Amino acid sequence: MNAPTLRLVEDAPVAPLATTRFTVPGMKCAGCIARIERELPKRPGIAAARANFSAKRVAITHDPALDEGALAAALLGLGFEAQTVAEAPLADDGKERKALTRALGVAGFGMMNVMLLSVSVWSGADGATRELFHWLSAVIALPVIAYAGQPFFASAWMALKHRRTNMDVPISIGVILATCLSLYETVTGGRHAFFDSAVMLLFFLLAGRALDAAMRDRTRAGIGALLGRMGKSASVLAPDGSTRRVAARDLRPGMLVLVAAGEALAADGEVVEGTSALDNAMLTGESAPVAAGPGAPVHAGAINLAAPLTVRLTHVAEDTALAEIARLMDEAGQSRSTYVRIADRASRLYAPVVHSLAALAFAGWMIAGAGWHTSLTIAIAVLIITCPCAMGLAVPAAQVVASGALLRRGLLVKDGSALERLAECDVALFDKTGTLTLGEPRADIGGLDAEAKSIALGLAQTSRHPLSRGLVAALLPEGVVPARLDDIRETGGEGLTGRWNGLPVALEKLEGAVPEGAAEGPLLATCLRIGNTRHIIRFHDPLRPDAAVALAALSREGLPASILSGDRAGPVRAIAAALGLAAEAEATPQTKLAALEALKAQGHRPLMVGDGLNDGPALAAAHASIAPGTASDASQQAADAVFIGEGLMPVALAVRIARRTMRIVRENFGFSIIYNLLAVPLALMGLVTPLLAALAMSVSSLVVVANSLRLAREGRA
Repeated sequence: MNAPTLRLVEDAPVAPLATTRFTVPGMKCAGCIARIERELPKRPGIAAARANFSAKRVAITHDPALDEGALAAALLGLGFEAQTVAEAPLADDGKERKALTRALGVAGFGMMNVMLLSVSVWSGADGATRELFHWLSAVIALPVIAYAGQPFFASAWMALKHRRTNMDVPISIGVILATCLSLYETVTGGRHAFFDSAVMLLFFLLAGRALDAAMRDRTRAGIGALLGRMGKSASVLAPDGSTRRVAARDLRPGMLVLVAAGEALAADGEVVEGTSALDNAMLTGESAPVAAGPGAPVHAGAINLAAPLTVRLTHVAEDTALAEIARLMDEAGQSRSTYVRIADRASRLYAPVVHSLAALAFAGWMIAGAGWHTSLTIAIAVLIITCPCAMGLAVPAAQVVASGALLRRGLLVKDGSALERLAECDVALFDKTGTLTLGEPRADIGGLDAEAKSIALGLAQTSRHPLSRGLVAALLPEGVVPARLDDIRETGGEGLTGRWNGLPVALEKLEGAVPEGAAEGPLLATCLRIGNTRHIIRFHDPLRPDAAVALAALSREGLPASILSGDRAGPVRAIAAALGLAAEAEATPQTKLAALEALKAQGHRPLMVGDGLNDGPALAAAHASIAPGTASDASQQAADAVFIGEGLMPVALAVRIARRTMRIVRENFGFSIIYNLLAVPLALMGLVTPLLAALAMSVSSLVVVANSLRLAREGRA
């Protein structure tokens, strides 16, 4: 992929654009998304708009001179009321879901009672008895329709007030016409009333929307629970040594905080003093404690298990790593994939086509001499039966459920269209260090006695060098107590020196060759010197525990894997031999890009999995890409998905679930098309009553949602 050439204009500095996020509850269909993304960038100062149907959010990229009020006014001008998103990215009190559930309960109560009365009419009740049942139906149905129909009526009114339409307009027209016609029949003593149709239509529509709201809530529930585990406050250290308790929202970078044993961190930071073990399970998915000493980075939500730590804060509130994960999850879902674009076009055409069909049905039957009553009844049935709720739910329902299933298995999908691209991949390329391996040097301390371990920990805990951190990680879980050392110094490229009971000690660079491991390539090593005694401490970078199983699963999915690494040939050959893969070593970023372009030229669609800064261009150029949670910021930004924990299986699982998701989406579209091809002609011919139309349309939406929910089982497998 050739990068576009940028032409710079001298003396024309461009101010960086800002991004503001809004909650837009009025987005009801794919047509609403298309309108927002198409019309907002036409307003002065707005560069782009990205709508997320699943989260009911809109992210607007704009000139910093535009304030939130102006942006909200621009959305209101399109017919959408909006509020800025709160700092907590996933804060959600479930207000919409609760309102829909209440309306659903009222509609269900009304439907059961009206249907009970209707059964008597269908059974042959006549004369005064039929009129009584019609009046009783009206008494029950009118307040039920007025209350339960509010979500649709309000949306339709907002759209019409701003001279646009959405799918709620014909729904509202159909419900209101059916109700008015039924009331006319009741007042004039007519034989037929359609209160049951109107109430049933609202019940099933509300059921579909309540399920959609529940799916969105459930998708965010896992991350929401993690955010809830963040410390709510912290003990801030003053210069005089005193402490004061400060709420998490009032913390600032640079503050020193004291984290007691058993306390959860309220922000990201770096350990300044103390040695302890942290429970990072909420971030990494691993239950094993992680060592933390001076210089070690720590993250909000981690629990301090052993001893007090003094931490200097680096990122707070919405800037923490955990909050960033929450934002990524919140923005996952709706996307500009092929299937979403199909739904967009269908929804844009829906309102004018349906209104035209209903008008033609009314006019045609009037010309045929059916009379206004029959003609209007048929037109109402056409309005109701053609609601494209199933089409509108086909993509987002499947994407939301699939993203939630993958999140439960340790993989965060950043973009719903990534599922489509992942499903299309036919070859996989893996980086080595930090991707196939854990990227963390593990120390072999079996040859050290208790005294040597204590001295080694005393030295290593003062350094941020990867080998020192690996040594600390190996010693702390064994309960080793660091030795008291004096005059500790670190020399770049040479190691650490100090004195123990007057004896010189050091962790220093090992001179000479280091033997290679049979399976994992050349071992790193360091030398622990205590006086004149030398101990060789070897390190290795272990494979991810399920690497072989995950690669076999990918192969079964039709994705042969190979290694494309910038590491030295020796370690790459050893890993390739252990896993039975072809490999290319010492690959530069340009080499990786060239390899991807060569695969694309051959008609392949490559999946790239990597973590290093040098993998960023390859991750962006690949057909789809995945990065581990330990990857560099650039790699995580370039990747379509991020997996956490030590296992590699989420990569294989992502491909499997992505392919199943696309099958479900195609099934949803196929069902929606077949439904309309069968239902619309029957309605136009007058063979479908409004009651049957309401039942058919509602069942079609529920079928799509139920079909999508099959993906939830993948997350529990």
